[in-house]
Amino acid sequence: MKRLLTPLAAACLLAGNPLSLHASPYSSLVVFGDSLSDAGWTSDADGPRRFTNRVGPTYQAGEAYGPVAPMLLGGQLGLGAEGLAAANAGGNNWAVGGYRTDQILDSVNNEYLAPNAFQADPSALYYLTGGGNDFLQLRINPLLPYEQATVQAREAAGRLVDSVEALQQAGARYIMVWLLPDVGKTPAISNTPLAGGVSLLGADFNDELVKQLSTVNAEVIPLNVPLMLSEVLESPGSYGLASDLTTQQLIGTCFDDCSSENPAYGLNGTNPDPTKLLFNDGVHPTITGQRLIADYAYSLLSAPWEISLLPEMAHGTLRSHQDQLRAQWQADWEAWQAVGQFRSFVNAGGQRQSYDAFGGDADGNGYSLNLGGSYRLNDAWRVGLAAGLYEQDLEVDHTESDYNLRSYLATAFAQYQQNRWWGELAASVGYLDYDDLKRQFDLGPATRSEKGDTDGDLWSLSGRVGYDIAQSPDSQWHLSPFVSADYARVEVDGYAEDGQRSSALNYGDQTRTSKRLGVGLQGLFDLSQQTRLFGEVAMEREYEDDATDVDMSLRSLPTIGYTLEGYTPDDKTWRASVGVSHRLAEGVAVRGAYIYRDADDSDQHGINLSLSWDL
Repeated sequence: MKRLLTPLAAACLLAGNPLSLHASPYSSLVVFGDSLSDAGWTSDADGPRRFTNRVGPTYQAGEAYGPVAPMLLGGQLGLGAEGLAAANAGGNNWAVGGYRTDQILDSVNNEYLAPNAFQADPSALYYLTGGGNDFLQLRINPLLPYEQATVQAREAAGRLVDSVEALQQAGARYIMVWLLPDVGKTPAISNTPLAGGVSLLGADFNDELVKQLSTVNAEVIPLNVPLMLSEVLESPGSYGLASDLTTQQLIGTCFDDCSSENPAYGLNGTNPDPTKLLFNDGVHPTITGQRLIADYAYSLLSAPWEISLLPEMAHGTLRSHQDQLRAQWQADWEAWQAVGQFRSFVNAGGQRQSYDAFGGDADGNGYSLNLGGSYRLNDAWRVGLAAGLYEQDLEVDHTESDYNLRSYLATAFAQYQQNRWWGELAASVGYLDYDDLKRQFDLGPATRSEKGDTDGDLWSLSGRVGYDIAQSPDSQWHLSPFVSADYARVEVDGYAEDGQRSSALNYGDQTRTSKRLGVGLQGLFDLSQQTRLFGEVAMEREYEDDATDVDMSLRSLPTIGYTLEGYTPDDKTWRASVGVSHRLAEGVAVRGAYIYRDADDSDQHGINLSLSWDL
């Protein structure tokens, strides 16, 4: 039965996380490279052979091999198992064990692009590794004088970039590229006199790779794998590796098939366990290493899905502010203060926002305090001002990322009521203070957090016009169909996450504009001279519903910038509210209201209490 374990089943068992159920933002994952990404181009008696450890329990022949990093990544993206298999088995993985950079370039051009009329899928995610075999096959020869060997390293890096450019010129848009791990810090090399020279040439390879990748006109997403692995080795126990082994033992020993098998956790050791080791053989990672790399890649791809919710938080706060003001206005219908008088109010409320972004729920609670007042100019018009303070947090359920926003809002408004016609016009501005932004994600069994803070601003215009169909102004009930128009613009300043770790990111400015038109029905019913029920139902159409773009770069590789898609706003929202107002004394009233907004991928609840009084 062990031989029936499929690659995707192994990925599910070993990734440590449930597969995302969302529709992937990428149509497919197309892989090129060498044994570090080979999904099983060749086979043995047990099926597709991959360059990592078998899944156990004995790790001997008869058991399947674990998945490699791109297979795990594809599972996290929710892509089908068939597409993650080797290309010669009908999948999209063209990586072959032993391939050098020249062979990778040939597979891109002649095996993939040529049969497809040199057309690449702009919606696919392309994934490339390469360079290690140029060292192992001495195409980059550390025995040569350094000046000659470094030329070879730079030429090999250029060939890998040629593969990237070939895909870009064929139409590929999203291309993820590994920096070469330190080949000098592998069991095959680390214990030899060549270790220092190979590490130095590997750094030259990566320097040239970064330099050339920064010029490619595509969304190139670099993976700083060597830096990530060096961070893991600083605290190996946190990432699932054996904490009782030194760094030298982790890079100098392997699980199987090398000259220095680990005496404790190796295949023939006292406690065989490849998950405790970084290397399965002389140069290839165990499933622990593969999983770390896959999680690292996924953390970069998923970051914009969360960060693009920052403008949405501000839009949600603004709408809550507007809804609370409108509830105040509904309670005052045909009951304004006398001409030439002021009316003040204080309003406390709570809100809850929820978003479904690529299948991961993000939920947040908020609290608010609004102060304001109005002045009645004449029988038909009154004007006013309101100021609001809002505290909002948002937590992503499956990662426990946490984002906090404090908003300071101010609104000027004008209202009109005469001869059954009524209208409202409001202009709002706001300052946004994003504090303690904590993006959190899995890295193997560890949970890593990257933190930062930023600020922003917003402004908006909104208006509504309606007609009261009640039989008379003194009627016990009023019902008004209305149309509405809203414009809002939120700008969130770019910021950098703290530190220079491999997973820390820079983000560019984000601007999210909302343009909405709506229709609705507003009504009220006077239960008595002191008590009034009021409410409304409306549908709004959003005309700025394209996916949000997020400009990003790794803090450790700032010269390679790229843009990925984030949250896609809903194109239609239903809104409903209900409330009750009670007059405590002449010119003094208390009000409570509940507001609900619902769309395909988001919803918002709000409840608020208000006290108003005439001056």
